[in-house]
Amino acid sequence: YASAVASTLTDDEKAGLLQMREEEKLAHDVYLQMYKKYQKRIFSNIMVSEQKHMDSIKKLLDKYEIEDPAAGKEVGVFTNTEIQALYDELLEGENSLKDALDVGVQIEELDIADLESLRSKTDNPDMLTVYTNLLNGSLKHLSAFTSQLERL
Repeated sequence: YASAVASTLTDDEKAGLLQMREEEKLAHDVYLQMYKKYQKRIFSNIMVSEQKHMDSIKKLLDKYEIEDPAAGKEVGVFTNTEIQALYDELLEGENSLKDALDVGVQIEELDIADLESLRSKTDNPDMLTVYTNLLNGSLKHLSAFTSQLERL
């Protein structure tokens, strides 16, 4: 039965879940670092939300018996080399609260684009539900970062 469950996903669907697991970890880990540096509630609130996003994807990885790329990884450590490079780049270019908020905007815009793309490539009800919930969360996060930037 278990292998029948796993085989119901296409390679692209599996790749999408792996990508989003690490993309949500990237957001979580970046916002953790920003919170440590600036002690602004926006970063801790959205970091908590990103953990929930990670957990949602993890449930799908478990259900479809896909190895978790984030398992045992410390903050700022990723399996996907592109996501690792992006994490390093985002933290490297951040030197002020405004930069940190801009980084938040960049991360959420990336998440939104990727989630919209992944939603268009699946008809799996579990994945569509999770991707839609994550998309709605990212839209709220983007709005929060944008309004903080406007206030600065």
